Amino acid sequence: MKKLTLAIIGQGRSGKDIHGAYYRREDNKYYDVKYVVDADAHRRAVAEEIYPGCKTFACYEELYALNDIDLVVNATYSEMHYPITRDLLLHKKNVLVEKPFARTRYECDELIKIAKDQGVVLAVFQQTFLAPFYTFAYDLTKSGKLGDIKQISIRYNGLSRRWDWQTLQKKCAGSTYNTGPHPIGMGLGFLDFDANTRVAYSKLDTALTSGDSDDYAKILLEAPNKPLVDIEINSTDAYSKYMLKIQGSRGTFTANTKEYEMTYIVDGENPERPVVETFLQNEAGDPIYCSEKLVKHVENGKFDGTAFDVGTASLYEQLYFRITEGKPMTVTPEMAASVISVVETVHAQNPLPLKF
Repeated sequence: MKKLTLAIIGQGRSGKDIHGAYYRREDNKYYDVKYVVDADAHRRAVAEEIYPGCKTFACYEELYALNDIDLVVNATYSEMHYPITRDLLLHKKNVLVEKPFARTRYECDELIKIAKDQGVVLAVFQQTFLAPFYTFAYDLTKSGKLGDIKQISIRYNGLSRRWDWQTLQKKCAGSTYNTGPHPIGMGLGFLDFDANTRVAYSKLDTALTSGDSDDYAKILLEAPNKPLVDIEINSTDAYSKYMLKIQGSRGTFTANTKEYEMTYIVDGENPERPVVETFLQNEAGDPIYCSEKLVKHVENGKFDGTAFDVGTASLYEQLYFRITEGKPMTVTPEMAASVISVVETVHAQNPLPLKF
């Protein structure tokens, strides 16, 4: 199998430690890193050490004239995702852009149109859709095991603070733009990206961040005849017990990225009780509380891999066959654009003051 020639722009935490970690794995049989772009000389020198034989540049414009590039990965600052991806597409380069896809839905739609007009591949790096915990949970909601799904709660919470560029509105940063594509994307996925999905409620705030963007977000998504999706991205929650919770008419599922537990009932094991329109009483005629001991089942298990290993490898494998054979990918640019629609709406509903 012939490897594709890859150029990556940006050697920050994502470019070096997430994308780069995959490139350096033994099971990467799809890509060869030939070019690395970063404005910082030290990072370029490190790239030359970890990708022997690669050529480095300080400016991404150097890639335009190179005809031996099969894919360019845009792992730059968030506010640079749109303009750099646009430039690359217009120069007929296949592009994988980091999340967030762009700042606005208009920018996302423009990039999708340019890629189509230029006849090139555009993909967005939202690998959580391929993470084992998410695919397991999604299949569970469709299985009927938990009955009619009423609510799905997604928590990306903790007690922590930041003071880097990811706290600044001018950098297209903050919790909803930076972390939000993961839980918001999952939420939309559970709703099957229903075109009638709306933001029923949202609140943004700043708590521990040193910047001017949000580090507290509460978002409720709803769609006709679908469960309510309750999303939190909260830097002030020291007691978050789960990342994902699914509540259905037959039971509950909770999970983090590594393991899950669910408790549920099975039809026929708990015969239906007729309604008693008066108060309940015991044999002596004394009032009693309406209670019973249901026959319940408890299951638990562990997930094999996370978004950072299994999810990343799966996305890159799908992208290889998208470029070489035109096969569809699980994560589409249109899905990523829908995520940005939610983020943009939430920010419009909760404008925060600009301080930097």
